[in-house]
Amino acid sequence: MDKLRRVLNGRDDNEELGLTAQVLDASTLSYSTRIKWFIICFAAGILCSILGTALLFLPKGMQLFAVFYTIGNLAALASTCFLMGPLKQLKRMFEPTRLIATCVMLLCLVLTLCAVFWWHKKGLAIIFCILQFLAMTWYSISYIPFARDAVLKCFTSCLS
Repeated sequence: MDKLRRVLNGRDDNEELGLTAQVLDASTLSYSTRIKWFIICFAAGILCSILGTALLFLPKGMQLFAVFYTIGNLAALASTCFLMGPLKQLKRMFEPTRLIATCVMLLCLVLTLCAVFWWHKKGLAIIFCILQFLAMTWYSISYIPFARDAVLKCFTSCLS
């Protein structure tokens, strides 16, 4: 809106704005655009994970599964950058309440690919994929107020 006012007032020069303001002005997305790209990116992540699972039974399927499943998780994780922005996303990822889940998730992403391509251990890759899923789930529910407490309460009541 400010840009439109500047053009209508005859002050179209961006030189009065600082570099940071120019970059932010050029890269700001509308709310509806953010929601659309969040949905697209999240759906692509889910699709990659499902595709990886479907490719599991082909020759070299374990390698395809690990790659597509990891790409799917990364896409789902990146989708939230559209909602809150990449810097805020990174800051929130490494808050004390999410630090362990974030570290486990990122470590398992790397270890899954290591297990398939360098160590050639299919069972270990499956274990790391399961750990990826659990860490991503724990990370995701940390954004929902009191959700982790409810999950812990549910598991403790089921175990006792």
